[in-house]
Amino acid sequence: MSPDSDAMKSVTLTGVESSRRPSSVSLTNLPTVVISEIKEIPEKPVIGEKKNKITTALLLAAGTGSRLYPLTKSAPKCLTEVNGISILERLVVNLKKQGFKRLIVVIGHLGDQVQEFLSSHTDDLKIDYVVNPVFATTNNLYSLWLAKKEITEPFILVESDLVFNDKLLEEMLFPDRMAISIMLPWMNGTTVELDSTDRVTAFRAGSYTPNPEMQFKTVNIYSLSLSSWKEVEKRLSHYVTADELGEYYEVVFAEMIADGTLSFDGIFFDNDLWYEIDTGEDLIEAENLFSNIPDQADDPPNTLTERSTNLCAIRS
Repeated sequence: MSPDSDAMKSVTLTGVESSRRPSSVSLTNLPTVVISEIKEIPEKPVIGEKKNKITTALLLAAGTGSRLYPLTKSAPKCLTEVNGISILERLVVNLKKQGFKRLIVVIGHLGDQVQEFLSSHTDDLKIDYVVNPVFATTNNLYSLWLAKKEITEPFILVESDLVFNDKLLEEMLFPDRMAISIMLPWMNGTTVELDSTDRVTAFRAGSYTPNPEMQFKTVNIYSLSLSSWKEVEKRLSHYVTADELGEYYEVVFAEMIADGTLSFDGIFFDNDLWYEIDTGEDLIEAENLFSNIPDQADDPPNTLTERSTNLCAIRS
């Protein structure tokens, strides 16, 4: 999560009907859950803005990544390497594979390193920067608000602590969708509830849920139409005007879903194809997971050497 997020993780869900939901769920180490039936439902019609695929992404990468210290003492969190390939490089490769044309990056902590890296790794992907000068004392709500002048088309919002397979983006290329995942024991934090068509009906910025048997996690990737963004921008501005700059943008999403001014369709991500890296332990788990997945960078370095460097830094 970006800027530094110590609290945002997790997701709940009511209603089990959907053609997009996983047909089977591993419940190892989880409470017993009885799913009586999963019904097939028609796909939602493609209308309006959803006819055109999104080609712009917004990356929030201003935070200090303090929970990954000492790795983030001398490098921004998004340049943390997973099996020798940085989070940022993996993202850029994924975006290019899915036909993205533009990447907006909100930078802060060691932002010059982000700029230097992207200057030689993006080819024809257009890069625009937004600087958060007070990244050390603000949170991701403020970073998102600062990007308002650069947002002129539908976009995907992604955070700088995620590694994932590029195929997972395919269903996120249309506006007003939220990536979610089946809960596993290591997950905690933000939760959502869905109706029978996978429309998000509740978004909770915390671990409480009235239906804990069926929990799902937000993956912190969202797609927004321009009309949705305009409403989000208004609500963000209220917080900025009130000088509540330490809040997460998830608080705004929760409020707006509750009052009906924002709507998302839930898109399931395969748990074996993504990981969120907040801590050193998360990094080790992500390296274990992605060691079984082909490298996504064009010219991967010596992964064994880089991985050893990462693990030694974390454990020292």
